Amino acid sequence: MRIVSGIQPTGNLHLGNYLGAIRNWVRMQDEVAAGGGQSLYFLADLHAISMPHVPADLAANTYEMTAALVACGIDPDKSVLFNQTQVPAHAELQWLLGGTARMGWLNRMTQWKDKAGKNREGQSVALFTYPVLQAADVLLYQATHVPVGEDQKQHLELARDIAQKFNNDFASEAAPVFTLPDPIIPPEAARIMSLRDGGSKMSKSDPSDMSRINLTDDADTLMNKVKKAKTDPEPLPGDKAGLEGRAEAANLVGIYAAMAGTTVEAVLGEFGGQGFGRFKPALGELLVESLAPINARFVELRTDRAALGQILAKGAAKARELAAPTLAKTYEALGLVR
Repeated sequence: MRIVSGIQPTGNLHLGNYLGAIRNWVRMQDEVAAGGGQSLYFLADLHAISMPHVPADLAANTYEMTAALVACGIDPDKSVLFNQTQVPAHAELQWLLGGTARMGWLNRMTQWKDKAGKNREGQSVALFTYPVLQAADVLLYQATHVPVGEDQKQHLELARDIAQKFNNDFASEAAPVFTLPDPIIPPEAARIMSLRDGGSKMSKSDPSDMSRINLTDDADTLMNKVKKAKTDPEPLPGDKAGLEGRAEAANLVGIYAAMAGTTVEAVLGEFGGQGFGRFKPALGELLVESLAPINARFVELRTDRAALGQILAKGAAKARELAAPTLAKTYEALGLVR
């Protein structure tokens, strides 16, 4: 089993990133390693340049995100942790797959439509073709499984379509060039919403820092954000059905359940009938206790660029080694002389 997944280095991780993806990466890392498999996790800095960006911020965020991932539990000795830029095979394979991917496939990508909006002609070519780079990211390593959220399933389906067409056009059934990766959709992946608006996802782009819990928040900041989180005047219900139509209450209860490793029903069994004046301090204490080790490790790592650079360089060297056979087979299958 070989798992491959990436994350854009867009700044500090928040609780939604941790509960929705990173915690599952850590769990899968340990399970896959125990089974003799391999996990590759990368900072998608090449993807980041598909949108307007500040170069100095991208470099700083790459180091900071590396520190955050390690602080969350990604172990460079168990997983291959690197940034795309140090493995040129990602960009090479994207170009090689460009002859197989079809304009119609990319035009149907819902994230392209969402991000481009009405001004498609004014968007970068990179934004349009980045799903091909995503395909290259996983096909390059013969990934057997890719952890994806619901919003990324279409991208993995595209990667499978590209791999299948390439194999049909340029390889034999007995000796395909690419493995078709299967999705892993963690059933317990939590959908964490804004602390200010239960109808919107927790996001780094929200102008209000009070809308999110950053993994860099200290204990006092974290408790303050929880206490000021938007709620309603009603006490917590005794069962899950009672949360219908109460988005902010459902969000806080969901966060508690995810952090405690329990169910919403169990949380309501403990706190049902109580007001938020009792529930919020309990939630804050749970978050402080759970996130304090991550925060401490992050603060220790974030300023040590030499150590972070060594982690990325070590991972990139291993990734280049793993990528080389697939890249060579792709060139050969296309009839390109190297």
